[in-house]
Amino acid sequence: MQQTTMNYLWINGEKFDVPETIDVINPATGQVIDQVPNGGEKETKLAIDAAYRAFKPWAKLSPNRRASYLLAWADNLLENREKLARLLTEEQGKPLTESLDEIEGSAQFIKWYAEEGKRVYGDVIAGASENQRISVIKQPVGVCGLITPWNFPGAMVARKVAPALAAGCTVILKPAAETPRTAIAMFEQLMKTGLPDGAANLVTGRASVIGDTMFRDQRVRKISFKGSTQVGKQLMKRAADQVKRISLELGGNAPVIVFPDANIDLAAEAIVGNKFENCGQMCNGINIIFAHEEIREVLTEKIAALVNRLKVGIGTDNVQLGPLINESSLNNVERLLRDAKEKGARVLTGGKRIKSAAHMNGYFFAPTVVSDVTLDMKLTQEEIFGPVAPILSFREEQEVLEFTENSPYGLAAYFFTRDVNRVYRMAEQLDAGMIGINSTQLSVPQAPFGGIKESGMGREGGHYGLEEFLELKYISLTLENE
Repeated sequence: MQQTTMNYLWINGEKFDVPETIDVINPATGQVIDQVPNGGEKETKLAIDAAYRAFKPWAKLSPNRRASYLLAWADNLLENREKLARLLTEEQGKPLTESLDEIEGSAQFIKWYAEEGKRVYGDVIAGASENQRISVIKQPVGVCGLITPWNFPGAMVARKVAPALAAGCTVILKPAAETPRTAIAMFEQLMKTGLPDGAANLVTGRASVIGDTMFRDQRVRKISFKGSTQVGKQLMKRAADQVKRISLELGGNAPVIVFPDANIDLAAEAIVGNKFENCGQMCNGINIIFAHEEIREVLTEKIAALVNRLKVGIGTDNVQLGPLINESSLNNVERLLRDAKEKGARVLTGGKRIKSAAHMNGYFFAPTVVSDVTLDMKLTQEEIFGPVAPILSFREEQEVLEFTENSPYGLAAYFFTRDVNRVYRMAEQLDAGMIGINSTQLSVPQAPFGGIKESGMGREGGHYGLEEFLELKYISLTLENE
């Protein structure tokens, strides 16, 4: 087991340790590589205490001052990009090239919010009488609990912490138990900026205990969560007890629709790039490929050919695909494929675990393409979260529009066409919070990322993401008559 020096929490600007630990496992080897503190109710309360004390002083700082800490943090991340990326790959499994991009993207996201925090504007509104003066200002929500997932352990720290701090809030971060070391390492770089004590705190451990403590404490005014829809629903119920503000970025079932007039080569490359990024473990990743019947065969052949060239292995070994996160994820992918095959689907490539000597102990699954898929298969109804690309045939636009309307999810949808009329028609009617046209890349700092229906509420990114951490205050002044 590889030991590191990062086995600590961050509370009130100081390293904080506890005797009980949880294991961190490398999904490429199945081996325990480290332990991190198993923080509980006591440590979470201490973090809330620190964030609450720090809130008013931090909120009073000018946006420029707050921005200076964020910009320094981003610079520190870029300076340590290689080290952070290797750490991320070791505990999450994704290829090193993806981890490097993730750290780079995290820094860019932080820099963007450092500047956007300077542009929190209010309004002056005409009064209802000649003596009334109305203004609306925006103020930080307060102490925020941030809960991040394991699939993007670097990016999600940046996407939640940066806008919260830029808005003037203080935070307690709870990273995923599977990938806590990336968050700890990023916090170390944040603390090196001289950030005021208590403005940002980090507690690792079991989500049930830490989350429960944050939900019960009235001083925590907002919870921001990214994870499964099932857990998100439970958190919504908990938030109702105190009418606590909550943002949820949850599961998805994103379709991609390829029309016969599309650039088929472009579509195939973009689909494979999205579907197999992070081994298919992306909330906005493509879940179903709708190929128009006129081009279904050629598109399927191109996708299968590209997938057959993907190299699978340990993320530091110049590969395009790493492992799934754990055994449970492997079992889920196998369950969905088994159901599809029983209902008539054909596996064109992949379709099984990889058990060669180099992959024996990791959670590897061969990149898979499945044809003859129908909408009664679990593969099309549930989020796959794995390297499986199901291809369906369709004839009319209405078929795919009805699919998105009937789905409980509504995070993202993609389509490829050269028909400008269809561009607007489909973009306006597809029932999803984000639409990609002739591209499958959606995540950029300046745009709102998030979904509708059971895919969540609230947005990350853009000035919309900053609004999630701000409250409106209406001020009415009545002037005395002279």
